[in-house]
Amino acid sequence: MSETTTPLNDRFGGFVSARSRERLVEGLRQKGIDNERVLNALARVPRHDFVEEALKSRAYEDTALPIGYQQTISQPYVVALMTQLLLTGRDRLKRVLEIGTGSGFQTAVLAQVCARVFSIERIGALAERAHHRLEKLGIENVSLRHGDGTNGWSAKGPFDGIMLTAAPDRVPDSLFAQLAERGVLVAPEGSDRQQRLLYWIKKDGIALRHKSIDVVFVPLQAGQA
Repeated sequence: MSETTTPLNDRFGGFVSARSRERLVEGLRQKGIDNERVLNALARVPRHDFVEEALKSRAYEDTALPIGYQQTISQPYVVALMTQLLLTGRDRLKRVLEIGTGSGFQTAVLAQVCARVFSIERIGALAERAHHRLEKLGIENVSLRHGDGTNGWSAKGPFDGIMLTAAPDRVPDSLFAQLAERGVLVAPEGSDRQQRLLYWIKKDGIALRHKSIDVVFVPLQAGQA
């Protein structure tokens, strides 16, 4: 591995997990992920630290896995694609808002390509677990909050990137208001039966919509638990 892809300080590091990550990254490259910063981020972050003990042997499969509370850790390809879309036209982002921390894996990936990540998780137990995982990995550029993410985090905006890891029927207008000029918002949108990964680029105050792939995410919910 090159210096830029040296794994973070994970508890189960070593040659096995490093080789598994390398194979996963090569598979992502073959599926069309071509942003080297994104691939390096996926190579660095130990996905096995973000899944339950019984699922660690499957951590580097390119598939979503359950994390409890009817939530999942997203498929690595989808994590990579969403991160690549968020970086559209830019090498690195300054301030990013993530709505739906979940396991913290996507958060950790974003932390490799962003100066500062602000992440909101509505389920308290997941927020606490993610906080501890990120802390153990020595990731210090993430601010994590337990709360309702549907209204964003206006006090920390504007953001040059916003990512939703759960699907609303329609992205709330309040989130577009927190997106900086030339900023990118990435989100799955649609019902539980049909969702599409979309991204918007804000230009002259207007968010222009672009389509990506069909996806399946848990629905975005208001409130907190």
